[in-house]
Amino acid sequence: MRRNVLPGLRLSLGVTLLYVSLIVVLPLAALVFKAASLGLGDYWQIVSSPRALASYRVTVLAALGATLFNLVFGLALAWVLVRYRFPGRRIVDAMVDLPFALPTAVAGIALTALFTSNGVFGSILSDVGIKVAYTPLGIMIAMCFTSLPFIVRTVQPVLEDLDPALEEAAQSLGGSDGAIFRKVILPLLTPALLAGVSLSFARSLGEFGAIIFIAGNQPMSTEITALLIFIRLEEYDYQAAAAIASVLLLAAFLMLAVTNWLQARALRYTVRN
Repeated sequence: MRRNVLPGLRLSLGVTLLYVSLIVVLPLAALVFKAASLGLGDYWQIVSSPRALASYRVTVLAALGATLFNLVFGLALAWVLVRYRFPGRRIVDAMVDLPFALPTAVAGIALTALFTSNGVFGSILSDVGIKVAYTPLGIMIAMCFTSLPFIVRTVQPVLEDLDPALEEAAQSLGGSDGAIFRKVILPLLTPALLAGVSLSFARSLGEFGAIIFIAGNQPMSTEITALLIFIRLEEYDYQAAAAIASVLLLAAFLMLAVTNWLQARALRYTVRN
């Protein structure tokens, strides 16, 4: 009798599928079913209302800004943590995971205290005419804080596993530091960067607790989509909440599909070159 490579595969696979069904598939199916109970006209009226469109705009633009910032800063932070040894490095490395451990509501309160007009940073920025708290800029900062670890922790292990012989060979051929980074290191990091960016953007789209305290939550101005969904739930308008939530769900699936396609292309390009 041929034995399975992994003993207990059928049992472990069954438990895994049961867990995924209960935790992931059923809630998503319930969301889709609730949204589908609306007629097409009612559904479109809800998801395309001016308040909903304004919340999409605020959420997506802030998430894009936060993701672009995290792409640059997160890559730089991962590079420093991997390539350099300095006093306090372990503390900095541990602080990267702070958004994972800290309740998002606590993070939102802390950020609000720091960036209000009488806060430590807010008072300095107010002197030069920059207002952070209760503006889209504050939303973006809260998203940056909660989603930064996704890029750092995705890129960091890839940097650690890079073969130094590749860089040494490029240097021996006369390549400058910038050229080596662009032509040797960056292509190898691209799949990890794409994964980190997609996770960071998805986390920003769905962030709630860290934002509601610093956003001001003004409809048509600083109201995010997650808060609008929460408001509809408080109004017992479950169908409207499900309809708006389905837009975020669709955006997440589309982003996942595009990211997987880009990662596959990046991997094929890396293998060919």
